Amino acid sequence: MTEFYLREDFAGGELAQVKCAADLLNWAQEVARAASAQEVYRHKEGRKTLRFRRHDRTFFLKLHSGVGWAEVVKNLLQGRLPVIGAANEFHAVQALARIGVDTLSVAAYACAGRNPASQQSLLVTDDLVGTVSLEDYCADWAVTPPAPGTRMRLIRKLADSARRMHEAGINHRDFYICHFHLDESSLSGHALRCYLIDLHRAQLRRRTPRRWRVKDLAGLYFSAMDCGLTRRDVMRFMRHYCAGGLRQALVDDPGLWRHVNRRAAQLYRKGHGTEPPQIATTGCPASG
Repeated sequence: MTEFYLREDFAGGELAQVKCAADLLNWAQEVARAASAQEVYRHKEGRKTLRFRRHDRTFFLKLHSGVGWAEVVKNLLQGRLPVIGAANEFHAVQALARIGVDTLSVAAYACAGRNPASQQSLLVTDDLVGTVSLEDYCADWAVTPPAPGTRMRLIRKLADSARRMHEAGINHRDFYICHFHLDESSLSGHALRCYLIDLHRAQLRRRTPRRWRVKDLAGLYFSAMDCGLTRRDVMRFMRHYCAGGLRQALVDDPGLWRHVNRRAAQLYRKGHGTEPPQIATTGCPASG
């Protein structure tokens, strides 16, 4: 498989002569070799992730150099699809953008090679300057709750992103609040911007299987359990996630949410070695 994309505003300079995937891969390898240790965020399992500066802007590069047959076979024996390159993330980002989910902006992409164990690929995305992960933004909510309007808008945003994603046949596989990055400046405006990142394990199908919806929703719930959630918060999410509103969630498909709750509790026990916090009961969900 050979694919190649270079955004117009990212081209030029040393990239002016890039005509194919191989040219772009050669450029990316030079960038990776020149990166300092402080700029490298991850370097293992055939993938190097780093930040670099170009044209007075910062970008992230994910360079995949092949995982090897041992890693491919190991994942298959464990019942998991191996992540062999940048293609998953590139196509998932494109799909999310088409359905109106805030996500990464791709500046360059290339993929070359048919052998899944040695396939070479890269993805360059704009640095999300001025954003904060929701994990950090919500870290002290259990002690210092945010303004009710802020909490409500974020819950609606996450539910809307999850609904659009799953309705389009996309599942994330690492769907945690740390993978949402909030543009805090948008909190004072009409359109809240909260970007979904880390899509390298995403899967795209015609429709999202139920078990993968449960996995995504449970991961999101688990990762938010220490944020001082109330019953109203949980039900508000359910209301905005389900196309038929809260009635569909509670009457038509209550089993989905029982499975999500059970899976989230299991993740919490496994991750923290203790029972998940009790969800405060505050009555029926508000109209927001």
